[in-house]
Amino acid sequence: MKAKTIAMNLTRPHMGRRLAVLAASLIIIGLCVAVFKTVGFGTDPGSTFSLGISARTGVSFGTCQLVFNLLLFFPVILLDLSRIGIGTVGNMVGLGYIADFFMRRLEALIPPEGFSMTERILLFAVSMVGFLIAASLYMVVDMGVAPYDAVPQLIAAHTSKWSFRSVRTLWDISLLSTGFLLGAAVGLTTLITGFCLGPAITFVSSRAKGWFD
Repeated sequence: MKAKTIAMNLTRPHMGRRLAVLAASLIIIGLCVAVFKTVGFGTDPGSTFSLGISARTGVSFGTCQLVFNLLLFFPVILLDLSRIGIGTVGNMVGLGYIADFFMRRLEALIPPEGFSMTERILLFAVSMVGFLIAASLYMVVDMGVAPYDAVPQLIAAHTSKWSFRSVRTLWDISLLSTGFLLGAAVGLTTLITGFCLGPAITFVSSRAKGWFD
C-alpha cells in the first residue's frame, strides 16, 4: 500500500511541467527568504524558527532547516504518506541551502553604509510578491507538502476539537515565538505571509491549476 502511494505521487500528469515549476518555485522562495533576512523585516514563521536556532548555535540556516524538517518528516511518513512527494524532499533538503547561497551573495552586495530604507522597502516589496507567487505555485503543483506544513494538517486531521486554522495558527505562533526568543527578527514579513499566503494560493490556483491537469 505504501509503495502504491509513493508511486502515485511520482506519476502525476504533466510531470515535466510540474518538476520545472517546482524547481523554479524553490529557487525563488530561497532567494526571497535570503532577501527578507538581509533587509531585516522578519521572515515567515518556519524560517524564523530555523534562523533563531542558527543564530544561537552558529550552524548554517540550511543545516538547521534540514535537521528540523527531518525531525518532522518521520511522523508524516508514519501517519500519512499521501502528503509526501518530490516537493517534500526538495523543500526539506534544498530550500535552506538555496537561501544560504543567496544570503552569502547578498552580503557581498551590501554597501558599507548598508541599504537605505528606500532600498530595503523596495527589495522587501518585490521579494514579498515573488515569495507569495512562488509559494502558491509550490502548493499548486501538488508534489507533496513540506514537513512543516504537513504536521499541523495531520494534527487537525486527528482531532475533532481543533480546526485546521486553529492548529496552524498555534503552530506558527509557537515556532515564531521560539525563533524570536532565540534571536531571529520578527516583523512585517511575518504578518504579511501569515495573512496573505492563503488568499495568494487561492488566487494563483484558480489561474494556474489547469496547467497541470
